[in-house]
Amino acid sequence: MIRVGVNGYGTIGKRVADAVHAQPDMELIGVAKTQPNFEAHTAGERGYPMYAAIPERSPLFSEAGVDLAGEVDELVAKADIIVDCTPSGIGAENRELYETHHTPAIFQGGEDADVADVSFNARANFDAARDADYVRVVSCNTTGLSRIIAPLEAEYGVEKVRATLVRRGGDPGQNSRGPINDILPNPIEIPSHHGPDVKTIFPGLEIDTLGLKVPATLMHVHALNVTLEDDVTGAHVRQLLEGENRVYVIPEGMGIDGAGKLMDFALDAGRPRGDMWENCVWGESIGVNGRDLYLFQAIHQQSDVIPENVDAIRAMFDTEDQQDSMALTDRTLGIGISGDPSGFSEQARAEFADD
Repeated sequence: MIRVGVNGYGTIGKRVADAVHAQPDMELIGVAKTQPNFEAHTAGERGYPMYAAIPERSPLFSEAGVDLAGEVDELVAKADIIVDCTPSGIGAENRELYETHHTPAIFQGGEDADVADVSFNARANFDAARDADYVRVVSCNTTGLSRIIAPLEAEYGVEKVRATLVRRGGDPGQNSRGPINDILPNPIEIPSHHGPDVKTIFPGLEIDTLGLKVPATLMHVHALNVTLEDDVTGAHVRQLLEGENRVYVIPEGMGIDGAGKLMDFALDAGRPRGDMWENCVWGESIGVNGRDLYLFQAIHQQSDVIPENVDAIRAMFDTEDQQDSMALTDRTLGIGISGDPSGFSEQARAEFADD
């Protein structure tokens, strides 16, 4: 049983904590938070031991009626591994704490790649994290791109990727983010940072990326053009992607014409927090012209990296191979949507029923 601590219990941290708690081979021993807001109370209701991420703020928790199990350094000392889900830049500062206690750690994609020994995506480079002390799970957008590139590379070979990313302005709770009424090249420089980040997973890949930021909170949308090394048909690519459990090829006739309806779909299916862990590829967008593949996909920025964190833990401790780890993670979280209009797979339905 791997003893896991989660440092940071916000958008990503609370989802990682729930995912770890659901694993039969892991024990969530506690979470650390900077302030006793509603998420801290939720953690208490779920029975997660709470640790103060900033020791000086410990009295605030007792004043708010949140019981503390200790301070963050105690959590780090007890854990076999820490999943750092703190805001961008804070994880790099925390590495010294983890090194002091000789505790391996996983960082999130908001950190620079040099914070860790390896950048990680379960579908693309699972084995690279074996026996690593520090691993960075790449960002939501890089995760989404990697999940598409990996099977295409394995099946056909990839000559070049061109991606335009239409990015949400902020998560639903980030009321300080923007834009409010604008469309921003973000960044204005070309390429955007996403291409270089993908290359931390696929070092030899030729990839160009452009980024836009829009006034939305729901999901990111990617427009992809991938030049393959072999001639293919759209039908064959579609069949390939439909075989990927963490890719949902949206069937025609579902009436899902945007990110808003995808979120409704997830909520109607009983997904916790309305999470969509899978890449969502519009089936009718898959087109091929010679060796050039085109498609649209949507990425739920709050949740697609969650299963990757779970798989990274197993890879670092070398307890499962790639296929078995991903299958176990998918089964315990209920990941997997069938390609037919009935929506969620029987396996996923059974998981929801068990919950």
